[in-house]
Amino acid sequence: MGLERFAIIDSTLREGEQFVRAEFTTDEKLDIAHRLDDFGVEYLEVTSPLASPQSLADCKRLASAGLRAKVLTHTRCHMDDARMVVDTGVDGVDIVIGASPRLRAASHGKTIDEILELALEVVSFLKTQDVEVRFSTEDSLRSDPDDLFRIYEAVDALGVDRVGIADTVGLGTPDRVGWLVSQLRGRVRADIEFHGHNDAGCAIANSFAALAAGATHVDTTVLGIGERNGITPLGGLVARLYTIHPGLVAKYRLPALVELDRFVADLVGVEIPFNNFITGFAAFSHKAGIHAKAVLADPATYEILRPEDFGLTRQIHVAHRLTGWNAIRDRAVQLGLPIDDAEVKRVTARIKSLADAGPITLDDVDALLRGAANAEVAHAADAC
Repeated sequence: MGLERFAIIDSTLREGEQFVRAEFTTDEKLDIAHRLDDFGVEYLEVTSPLASPQSLADCKRLASAGLRAKVLTHTRCHMDDARMVVDTGVDGVDIVIGASPRLRAASHGKTIDEILELALEVVSFLKTQDVEVRFSTEDSLRSDPDDLFRIYEAVDALGVDRVGIADTVGLGTPDRVGWLVSQLRGRVRADIEFHGHNDAGCAIANSFAALAAGATHVDTTVLGIGERNGITPLGGLVARLYTIHPGLVAKYRLPALVELDRFVADLVGVEIPFNNFITGFAAFSHKAGIHAKAVLADPATYEILRPEDFGLTRQIHVAHRLTGWNAIRDRAVQLGLPIDDAEVKRVTARIKSLADAGPITLDDVDALLRGAANAEVAHAADAC
């Protein structure tokens, strides 16, 4: 179900603002919002207007920015909060309250019965306010499933638009998340949202498992930034879904992802990891000779993602000891140099010898190829 009908709720402007280096100005928030809107995410979640006076002003500004994406804000399950956030003009309100024994003891001190009573009060009010309403438990993976189902079934009966499962500390596994979502899917008619943290490296896998089990919405941030290790990265989720079938993400403007990642990386003062999904500098780089030969013949042999679909190109690296003569021949063709295969193989052997002695550059390779081509031209002239 989820793979056929899903939506991305990008939380760069809420969860992402909790990243240790994130200090977005209002103009930067608007820029991020417009870039995400251009990419095509269905929802943008912004920081609670109760966080600070500037957060309130920013929430109102983003809600009135004329975006195609729906603007949501995130707040506690509390009537005073609910009354305030609906006045900002947002399209939806995401209500959250901790349900695990650990959070109930350390955070709000409420029993499950008290949580249920409060949830019903807040959801009932919001359902009269012409906004989408999501009710989520926090720390869902460390909560008693029977407690969760009891609460979710009650708010579902009130007509809540979505219920949310949050792996707040990133301890979930795909099996566990899939089971919880599938069980919930059989109990509620509302949409199901999954919010997964990446503390143990499973955020993307868990998000995919949630969708496969019947979730309809997944929370992401650009580059996965957020509290601690962050949450499901937008690009990583897109990559995962693309590998199942490119048509699943055809509704998004995929080439926009490159500049989106770069823009946010610059704002928060981090480098895009070399192995980042899609946009890392090594994502479509090939080096070993056996890989290069196959990729030149058929890129799909060693690429599950087509770089062209993301506005990128693959790179075949040739200036090293692992290079193969097929890659060197391809480089000669790129340079327009007429060199026969026997000479290409001799140049390749020379490149390997030089690389064994120390680092070489692409300019070194090109010089060897041009030298070989000039020699062949001179030899042909002498033969005449």
